[in-house]
Amino acid sequence: MRIEVLFPEICNLYGDLANIRYLKLCLPDAEIIQTSLQTRPTFVDEPVDLVYMGTTTENGQELALEQLRFYRDDIFRRVEEGMNFLITGNAMELFGQSIEEDGEEVCRGLGLFPGIARRSSINRFNSLFLGTFEDAHPKAGEPAEKIRVVGYKSQFGHTFGETEDALESMALFTAERGPGMSRYAKGEGIRINNFMATYVIGPLLILNPPFTRWFIRSQLGQPIDKLAFEEAAMDSYDCRVEEYADPKTGLYYWGGTTERWT
Repeated sequence: MRIEVLFPEICNLYGDLANIRYLKLCLPDAEIIQTSLQTRPTFVDEPVDLVYMGTTTENGQELALEQLRFYRDDIFRRVEEGMNFLITGNAMELFGQSIEEDGEEVCRGLGLFPGIARRSSINRFNSLFLGTFEDAHPKAGEPAEKIRVVGYKSQFGHTFGETEDALESMALFTAERGPGMSRYAKGEGIRINNFMATYVIGPLLILNPPFTRWFIRSQLGQPIDKLAFEEAAMDSYDCRVEEYADPKTGLYYWGGTTERWT
């Protein structure tokens, strides 16, 4: 069991690397490979069970892209082969078509999916998130598993498709309360084969033990009866689901104003 973490020296905001620490607690025999900006990624030449990349700064996005461009064809090949990728926060934007600010392109993305990230560096968007995940490929004879997902968002950009619903068919989650890929979209995140990317942070895997259990079993192929600290994690998760689903809960902050969820 091998998990590769890309560029942990810069992709480490909002405690995102705790996703990997939690997986290690759940899977103590897993080997964690930390790949720096100066190192050739392991997944290019050897199979790994998961490639992970977390949130970074805007400058960090450009540094990461400089390195990932060398391996663009390898990333596409591995996604086509079904290798697992989990990408959180604004790292997702690197795999779209481009990142724009004030109507001008800041940097060209890898082009794995047809999304354009539009950034406003003076208007940070902060929000709670409540959504639903549905297993796109359930086991034969079993119903698709539906899991509620909670988390946070803190970002300068939103991602748009060429048309309003262009990215909906690729969505990883469906938003119940809070925004999807853009402020009024229902689809949140991207799923292509076993490539999963989402703006949702928290960290995602700690806040969502039902999703983490599904991910370990179905994606990583590891039998697991109990997650690390499962009782505490589930108590916290159940409280968040109840709180976030309450119509009285939920303010998001956008562009200097505070607004209630719709």
